Amino acid sequence: MAAETEPLFAQVARFLEDLIVDGGLRAGSRAPSTNELAAFHGINAATARRGIALLVDDGVLETRRGIGTFVTPDARGAILARRREMLPEQFVAPLIDEALRLGYDRASLASLVDKVAQSRGMYR
Repeated sequence: MAAETEPLFAQVARFLEDLIVDGGLRAGSRAPSTNELAAFHGINAATARRGIALLVDDGVLETRRGIGTFVTPDARGAILARRREMLPEQFVAPLIDEALRLGYDRASLASLVDKVAQSRGMYR
């Protein structure tokens, strides 16, 4: 897992959210078990369970007793809506703050954003 400042269980939740958003886990599909996640990430199963519990609490995953945990029908839309709401505060504002520290003006920053977006295939 990526070395980040957020707790491991939150990283597990983000990993699963990313799979859902990117289409690796679709609505109705079975999510990896706590043991599968623990083995894959080299973490304790209780930590993986906490990550799954976050998504169950958010309505992104649902547990079916004796069968497993599954992606809810509206999971992708709910994740996208929440992330879109958080984007300005968590990513855009810090980007602008750092650009100001580095002396970028608005046009230079816009040009930089366009260049990176193009390199990521955003304008294809």
